[in-house]
Amino acid sequence: MTTRAYLLVETAVGKTRDVAATLRGLDNIESVDVVTGPYDIIAVISGPDMTVVGNVVTEDIHTVAGVVRTVTCVAVGN
Repeated sequence: MTTRAYLLVETAVGKTRDVAATLRGLDNIESVDVVTGPYDIIAVISGPDMTVVGNVVTEDIHTVAGVVRTVTCVAVGN
């Protein structure tokens, strides 16, 4: 069963488009949307298990220049 999570990303001022472009190039990222509101980007991550999703967030996304804060919302069903 695939694990899916919605990642809410807050970026530094002026860095939203750069961060979005970087996220689009990462493995396990299904979609990246620039949005309005308290967060700047919503990305969808999927992987075979929670470990893969967690590693994408902590190792790949948290290290992107311009990422200030993230909130990970794991999907629990349909």
